[in-house]
Amino acid sequence: MSSGSGIQIPSRLPLMLTHEGVLLPGSTVRFSVDSPRNMHLVKHRLLKGTSLKSTIIGVIPNTRDPEHDTEDLPTLHKIGTAGIAVQVVGSNWPKPHYTLLITGLCRFSVSSLLKERPFVLAEVEQLDKLEQYTTPATDDVAAQDGELGELSHKFYLAAVQLLGMLDMSVPVVAKFRRLLDSLPRETLPDVVASMIRTSNKEKLQVLDAVSLEERFKKALPMLTKQIEGLKLLQKTRKMNPDHEKRVLSVRKGGVFPGRQFNLDEEDEDDDGDDTAALERKVHGANMPEAAFRVCLKELKRLKKMPQSMPEYALTRNYLDLMVELPWSKSTKDCLDIQAARTLLDNDHYAMDKLKRRVLEYLAVRQLKASLKGPILCFVGPPGVGKTSVGRSIARTLGREFHRIALGGVCDQSDIRGHRRTYVGSMPGRIVNGLKTVGVNNPVFLLDEVDKLGKSLQGDPAAALLEVLDPEQNHSFTDHYLNVAFDLSQVLFIATANTTATIPPALLDRMEVLQVPGYTQEEKVEIAHRHLIPNQLEQHGLTPQQLHIPQDTTQDIIAGYTREAGVRSLERKIGAICRAVAVKVAEGHRVTKSEAATPEGAAQQGDKAAPPEMPIVIDHIALKDILGPPLFEMEVSERLTLPGVALGLAWTPLGGEIMFVEASRTEGEGQLTLTGQLGDVMKESAHLAISWLRANAKTYQLTNMVGGPDPLEGTDIHLHFPAGAVTKDGPSAGVTIVTCLASLFSGQLVRSDVAMTGEITLRGLVLPVGGIKDKVLAAHRAGVKRVILPKRNEKDLEELPANVRANLDFITAGNLDEVLSAAFDGGFPGTASTHTHPQLTSKL
Repeated sequence: MSSGSGIQIPSRLPLMLTHEGVLLPGSTVRFSVDSPRNMHLVKHRLLKGTSLKSTIIGVIPNTRDPEHDTEDLPTLHKIGTAGIAVQVVGSNWPKPHYTLLITGLCRFSVSSLLKERPFVLAEVEQLDKLEQYTTPATDDVAAQDGELGELSHKFYLAAVQLLGMLDMSVPVVAKFRRLLDSLPRETLPDVVASMIRTSNKEKLQVLDAVSLEERFKKALPMLTKQIEGLKLLQKTRKMNPDHEKRVLSVRKGGVFPGRQFNLDEEDEDDDGDDTAALERKVHGANMPEAAFRVCLKELKRLKKMPQSMPEYALTRNYLDLMVELPWSKSTKDCLDIQAARTLLDNDHYAMDKLKRRVLEYLAVRQLKASLKGPILCFVGPPGVGKTSVGRSIARTLGREFHRIALGGVCDQSDIRGHRRTYVGSMPGRIVNGLKTVGVNNPVFLLDEVDKLGKSLQGDPAAALLEVLDPEQNHSFTDHYLNVAFDLSQVLFIATANTTATIPPALLDRMEVLQVPGYTQEEKVEIAHRHLIPNQLEQHGLTPQQLHIPQDTTQDIIAGYTREAGVRSLERKIGAICRAVAVKVAEGHRVTKSEAATPEGAAQQGDKAAPPEMPIVIDHIALKDILGPPLFEMEVSERLTLPGVALGLAWTPLGGEIMFVEASRTEGEGQLTLTGQLGDVMKESAHLAISWLRANAKTYQLTNMVGGPDPLEGTDIHLHFPAGAVTKDGPSAGVTIVTCLASLFSGQLVRSDVAMTGEITLRGLVLPVGGIKDKVLAAHRAGVKRVILPKRNEKDLEELPANVRANLDFITAGNLDEVLSAAFDGGFPGTASTHTHPQLTSKL
């Protein structure tokens, strides 16, 4: 590479043809390589070479139109640039390609083509001296007289003038100044042409200018054009340091020559107006002082950032969220109690406790303007209207409504948001909901709060503690916002099917309102007030086309649904509407065909006729549409043998009736329990056996052969249908005692009696929970008498008046009273059976 005349490039060079730009001596440019010839050049020359010579290649601009490019070798441009590949990076996405970083060394001309494949190899002749880029600046050109010296001096002064118009505090401008003083004058045309914004055609003219004088002539107008453009910009607006950052566009890679001035006004991306608009929004958001200071700090950082930085978008999104949040926007409450009562009654039947609580809140708001929003929790079985009554409350108060579904949420970031240091961070559901509704006093419905999960990402129930605590939520801090937001005006309503799965600390922060299941009479009212009109509208029917009498509605409730809510009832009504819609549509089709062709109507008259309107659904039609009844009143049929009793159970879906069956066989006195029972229920069975054995003589209980010990030579089997349902709890104690007493005495339990209560070893009956749901279940099943613990007598006040009137309630303080009420004519040995004869004998 060296000779007596100076540093030389190899006489044979591999050539790379490129559409991407023009490489000038002294500049560094990044090229993308994906054509077959260039890929072979990289693979077989650059990557396999071991010497410095193997890294030198020739770069020739491909002047053929890229859209009409073919695999044939185009006519080579007469002048190219020898360059050294300083970096090679390969990638397979979106397709295999290489990216080369090449620094231009000198010009060359192609003497002859040696080969075309697998890459182009040519004999070249060097046109420039390499020493001019490696030796310090001299005054050789400047010292020359004539036109060349004048051009060189004029070009240098123009470059200095351009630098004087730019801000020297910008690092790129300062570096260009140092290079201008250190490089030889003869290199300036190439260096300046590669740095300023020019077209490839103009750069090609500079490349083709082999003589130095011609090169100065080609590059000087480009430099003058940029100076004039900058002067025009200075006239139209005041220059600032940020502007120079936009004026200078820095190409990736390269040490000095890869930087390029962008002084074209049309290509600038000026976002000053946008930032100013955002700043005005920040000042007009009326946010608290702490949040306002944070926004101003972020806005100051945003102004200093170039838009290409990834953090620019993050900061911009953060500020957009901050100005969109309703820091001081609120809706005015509708405080008309009479109108609110009417609206609630129109939307929902029953639910008196919930309605009373909303009216109490309105009354207090009338007396006191500033009042923290209550935090309510509606607990009840599915389908009773917990979610819909929350929406109705928002409409009554005149507030915005937002529902947040918490079922299955197992990440605390869903509540509190992610910290902004994470990629893809976003605020939590609470802040997102506030942004959606646009006011700071909406009604938030936290649906299914009892079904929150827990995982390695944290416990969302614990994150809700801050949201639902009236003493803390006035300064709720979302991780994304990192500033406090006041939630004290939000009316939070949580819904749950059971409180058993809600953490005690969270439950303590909420005002729990029980929403029990509906009675049959209430379901009939709900069906005719709400469900049937709604289903008629959804199926395109009118009351003149379909009529469902109240007797039919009662049959649907009793025979086809057994639930605490009304969801299944609504589905059954929907099935009836669909069946009627078919009949109505067929009637319309027949009517149209009659109008069109009377002869065809006569032929079809025997097949179909328009139904008479309205279509009334009676018992026969109900069975045709819905099939045979799914549920039957089987209580009396199943209590036909000794050893069967009817208990009452509570589930999150409402109350249920539960049969207890017992049988005995010859054996060794063992007790067998089946029906997927929990430990508490198994202990209740053992308690019942022990109490009955201890009191066998009193109640005349015997074993299979008439012995005084019921378990002597006898095995007992207790079964709790249905076998696939897990059961647990203490409230089946009195039912087990009654069932075993019936078995040991041979007497039948009354077929219309159900019972619940916990027992002790001394025969006391202790109170249990879920009385209202259990009694409603007994009422649905057709039971006439219900035996309850005496200490649960207070719970009867919550029952509807019609249920209390239809049922005979027996409150028992001990098992003696339970047995006396469970059997017709009392039970042998109970107080009612032996005190009565004593009274008559004394008379």
